[in-house]
Amino acid sequence: MSSSNQHLDTGQTFGVPQAYLPAEAAAEAGPLSRSTKDDAGKKRNTSYPPAPEPLPYGVPDNHTHLDFRDGSVHVTVAAALDAANAVGVPGVIQVGCDVESSEFAVRAASEDPRVLAAVAIHPNDAPRLAESDDLDAAIARIDELAAHERVRAIGETGLDYFRTQEPGRPAQEYSFREHIRIARKHSKALQIHDRDAHLDVVRVLKDEQLPERVVFHCFSGDADLARICNENGWYLSFSGTVTFKNSTDLREALLVAKPELVLVETDAPFLTPHPYRGRPNASYLIPQTVRFMAETLGVGLEEYCRTLADNTERVYGAF
Repeated sequence: MSSSNQHLDTGQTFGVPQAYLPAEAAAEAGPLSRSTKDDAGKKRNTSYPPAPEPLPYGVPDNHTHLDFRDGSVHVTVAAALDAANAVGVPGVIQVGCDVESSEFAVRAASEDPRVLAAVAIHPNDAPRLAESDDLDAAIARIDELAAHERVRAIGETGLDYFRTQEPGRPAQEYSFREHIRIARKHSKALQIHDRDAHLDVVRVLKDEQLPERVVFHCFSGDADLARICNENGWYLSFSGTVTFKNSTDLREALLVAKPELVLVETDAPFLTPHPYRGRPNASYLIPQTVRFMAETLGVGLEEYCRTLADNTERVYGAF
């Protein structure tokens, strides 16, 4: 991000950015809203965490969902980027999961130079669309959006065996292969959603002619999968999950991964890093994860920030 990356002063701590504080007249949460309860059905703390100390060198968030609200707080794209910029996050990749959110991603990237877009049909939506005979039309629209100059990735696409059971998996794989075709056709990076499906994701990737750049979004594998990514030149994007106390496999994968293949993301508003797990996430929290990664690897923070920034630009181009 040569045009927007600056050496940033450190040593200052922040409260919660103003944009992420509840407003008395906050609108009702829309259809793209995170549940106020956790997986166990317990009420979550939906207050946003304080901003971390700024990074010494800007690192983009390569996977976020600015259109996904958490609780009653509605944050504009510009306000979200302002908060991120204040702590050394110069830009984001806004990721689509269906036609509507992919169109939003393109609009956001067209209107704000700090945003680039990724477009796709999420693997968990593919079976539902296939049942109603709408999957091919949705994929065709993604193909149209992929031609836009501000779209730099096709994703998130892939396989999810956690939420989709056997009857829906053929539609997932069909959609995955079609998205690979689109990424190759338009010379875009491929952002993969892989949940409990490592073996089949690798099988499909090795079976297809791939685009030049492949990213495992929210990398969820172990050291063995990291080695497979190393061998094939596939990128590993780590989220806040790498900071969780029970994520030993992820930390082992980070230690194995080639530094030139590592990226960082929030997947906001999900996967908030420790010690704020379960609370809302946002791009301004990227420094929390980056610091943890650098400490785990035993490398200098500024040096590591520069590596992550260079990797991000190599995958998605300049903002």
